[in-house]
Amino acid sequence: MAALYAVLLGIVQGITEFLPVSSFGHVCIVQKLLGMQRGPGGLLEVMLHVGTLWAVLTVFRREFRRVVEETLGMAGDLLGNLHLYFHNRRTGDALRYAKIVNSNYRKFSALLLVSMIPTALLGYTARRLAVKSAVSPMIPGIGLLITGVVLLVTDMSRCGGKKGIRATGYDSAMWIGICQGLSVFPGLSRSGLTMCAALLCGFSRSFAVKYSYILSVPAIVGAMLLETGSFTASGMTVGRGFACLLAAVTAGLVGRAVIRFLLKLVHKTKFRYFAYYCFLAGTFTLIGNYVL
Repeated sequence: MAALYAVLLGIVQGITEFLPVSSFGHVCIVQKLLGMQRGPGGLLEVMLHVGTLWAVLTVFRREFRRVVEETLGMAGDLLGNLHLYFHNRRTGDALRYAKIVNSNYRKFSALLLVSMIPTALLGYTARRLAVKSAVSPMIPGIGLLITGVVLLVTDMSRCGGKKGIRATGYDSAMWIGICQGLSVFPGLSRSGLTMCAALLCGFSRSFAVKYSYILSVPAIVGAMLLETGSFTASGMTVGRGFACLLAAVTAGLVGRAVIRFLLKLVHKTKFRYFAYYCFLAGTFTLIGNYVL
């Protein structure tokens, strides 16, 4: 894969990652149109997401730092409560246990942990099928059409509410995690599905956007860990590895430059416009599968 192609894919990833139009689907379509050969496994796609992950972390660095701190705090309180349990059983004391979820950020962290469970299960079991499905433009095209339907239905139903962290239930977090897990397939927009699921659950739009992007962090990290072996695969060369790194750097720089503008656009623009784009892109992709 030439360095120029890597830069191009990085630009595509950096722009489309923050819009509900499936960055994975667009990357697959561009690869097909340019006749680019896919590398071993899904390493290239993961590296592209690692680049935009850096952009997400720089924008939401305060929230992510608090989430990490509160998650560690909850883990410490759980261990402390376990110690108290055995102490009470041994001595007959009735020492009170610490409340695990005692603040908004702890509730936020707990919601993210619940969402990660179905995401991890679906992502791990379907990742090889997702990589194979990306070879043909049929699947990305169909995925874009499905994404368009979800966006249009969400927009026309005028769903969304005023739910914040306190009012959100763990069942909603589970549904959002399922949607993120399904987005492992090309054409199914991760941000689109998770934001629509959040709005259908009554989230406010600002909370839905924040939740969607912060939830992507553990998913990308997990995918990266699963694909690290691809660096030593038989089909991996020094040039291909360098191209993957170059694509990640480009995606990160482009994503960092446009993320704030795109986040404002998501807040103000109706989802139906993204749905129309997905319908057009999906239709042309399916037509191109038979014409090209």
